[in-house]
Amino acid sequence: DPQITQSQESCVKTVVRSCAECIKSGPYCAWCKLLVKIGPIKYLYFIFLVPTWSTLHLSILNFICQVSAQLIFLDFPDQPWTFTFKFKRAEGYPVDLYYLMDLSYSMNDDLQNVKSLGKDLLKALRQITKQSRIGFGSFVDKVVLPYTSTNPKRVQKPCPDNERFCQPAFGYKHVLSMTDNEILFNKRVSEQAISGNLDVPEGGLDAIMQAAVCGDKIGWGNSTRLLVFTTDAGFHMAGDGKLAAILEPNDGRCHLDAKMLYSKSSEMDYPSVGQVMQKLVENNIQPIFAVTKDVEPVYRRLKDIIPKSEVGVLTSDSSNVISLIQNAYRNLSSNVIVTHDDLPDHVTVMYTSNCPNGDLPSIRGTCDNVGIGKEVEFNVTVTAHKCLNEQSFLIGPLGFREKIRVNLTTRCECECDDRKDSNHQHCNSQGQVSCGTCSCNKGFVGQKCECKIGDKSEAELRQACMPVNGSMCSGQGECVCGVCHCSPGEDGRSIYGRFCECDDRSCPLSRGQPCGGRGRCSCGTCNCNPGYEGDACDCRKSDNRCRTGNKVCYGRGNCVCDVCNCTVGYTRPFCETCPGCPALCERVASCVECHMDERKGNCLVCQGVTYREEPDLKEQRLCKRRGTDGCQMIYSTKQLQADSVCISECPEPPDLRLIIGGTFSGVALIGILLLLALKAFIHMRDLKEFRRFENEQKKSKWSKADNPLFKTATTTVQNPNFGGD
Repeated sequence: DPQITQSQESCVKTVVRSCAECIKSGPYCAWCKLLVKIGPIKYLYFIFLVPTWSTLHLSILNFICQVSAQLIFLDFPDQPWTFTFKFKRAEGYPVDLYYLMDLSYSMNDDLQNVKSLGKDLLKALRQITKQSRIGFGSFVDKVVLPYTSTNPKRVQKPCPDNERFCQPAFGYKHVLSMTDNEILFNKRVSEQAISGNLDVPEGGLDAIMQAAVCGDKIGWGNSTRLLVFTTDAGFHMAGDGKLAAILEPNDGRCHLDAKMLYSKSSEMDYPSVGQVMQKLVENNIQPIFAVTKDVEPVYRRLKDIIPKSEVGVLTSDSSNVISLIQNAYRNLSSNVIVTHDDLPDHVTVMYTSNCPNGDLPSIRGTCDNVGIGKEVEFNVTVTAHKCLNEQSFLIGPLGFREKIRVNLTTRCECECDDRKDSNHQHCNSQGQVSCGTCSCNKGFVGQKCECKIGDKSEAELRQACMPVNGSMCSGQGECVCGVCHCSPGEDGRSIYGRFCECDDRSCPLSRGQPCGGRGRCSCGTCNCNPGYEGDACDCRKSDNRCRTGNKVCYGRGNCVCDVCNCTVGYTRPFCETCPGCPALCERVASCVECHMDERKGNCLVCQGVTYREEPDLKEQRLCKRRGTDGCQMIYSTKQLQADSVCISECPEPPDLRLIIGGTFSGVALIGILLLLALKAFIHMRDLKEFRRFENEQKKSKWSKADNPLFKTATTTVQNPNFGGD
């Protein structure tokens, strides 16, 4: 079992009333189940409550198993607990590689190279491990608009018309399960033909999801699982299916039919990146994105989201795919990321390691550049934040099948094996002993069940021992029947008060002693001996420096230690002035008016207000107010009194002749202006009508034809005998 070393910093002071509370209070609490008592509430501690753990199925780090511990049992309180496991990269660990290829028309030249890839690909894998297998699958996109033309002819041949070999449009198709036969791989891949679609993004996430969850049909083994994803385009994701009226979300399940086609391609939306990441992690599949240069940034961002993934840049015809896969595999296998699955609620797991920068706790354990045969060590800290029944979860490196199963239970109750006696003498025959303390019968409370609660509940009795916004008996005593019984202080001080909130040493210190040794400390306040005063009784009583005449601090403060403590606003040394106070103009205005009217009489409202013929205006405030007679008074104030009356200015009465003359003149002037305005308005209107008439006259045109009914008034008669001579 682990050894626990208690340090002073680790001990947390808290109120513990039962063995169960002791377990929850911290890793260094101990509980005595014996009926031994020292003083009012202190117990002897004999039993330390520490976690226990055991490891089963320890395995030799070899090519079969790369993780040391296979099954761990933890039984611990709800406090952090750390255990260690080791990981060692094994040489010759089996590898399964699934080649998932985009068969849209833009990948035509790439397909020709892949058809003869099997032999070289297996040869490259066998340089890493002799146990290697390869499989093949292809994808394009959903066969619905707007992704793919749904014209029957275009569905059967989505390629250009001059393309002789073209297979019908499809979403995802599994072609070849895992095999170590390169001839079979070449044969099946060579049977593949190019296809096509309409838009640029492809249905790659649909294909990755099916390749990850259809493990029995793909043929994934107990090995390092690599998925090589080759494309020259981006990908559709969750939500894009709405363009084709596909609203059903992806369910993350296998839907390959008898022809190994994705049967739900046109019925379910694309998966989200988060769903794909989750399924890849669950099935320990490490994706390698072999993409062209123009879409590399897209897949770089995808790599940041999906752990244990790599991105490589393909040449235009995929001729470099072998070297790309080799480099990606080396990077993936040397990067060890440890995480957990199926973590119960209220449980957290943090990791550290012996790798560079591995000393900082993280939600994942990470080691880079781990070579074959190198052993790394991870420290796993498990914390249960609540009491749990037996639970389990898995811990292991991403991309590997080996996992540690951690079975954990929390110890929230003590097992003291007490004799069952409901009327134990130690509990005043009103309860039974449980782990050294009394568990009282109904109606009784207290350390020894000595308190009969009657009509009050135990919660109400405890509340009576708690000050507002405070703890039970201020954490310095025990509540018995609603009354605080205070404990002696750890350093000998006396603790008292209704809620044990007071002690005799909490007063201010002077000369190294509470209250300077010149008074008595009472609940944080010094009661000084005669002749002394101050918060710590640190000065003699005197008011010599606080006096001005017969006044002490002008009556606006207290003289403490020969210094005025002024009322808020007034300033030292004598509390005479108040720079921030408002002037008292309104308060003393009536007094000033009284003095101005009756300088020789008694103004009852002006008692305490002085009047001087020659005022001193230094550091005073000038006020201007009108009296009841309309005269303006100009006077000064000095705090609470009117110091002097300076000037009285009374305005002359108004001239009635000027007022009456001005009124008649104004009315006449307004009338004349109104008549002029009316005249101007009528003139402008007539002028406008006349101009309109002239314009109409200019526009009128008369016909020049003669009226056949018209006869002139002149008749000409010619004399037939007149010859004109």
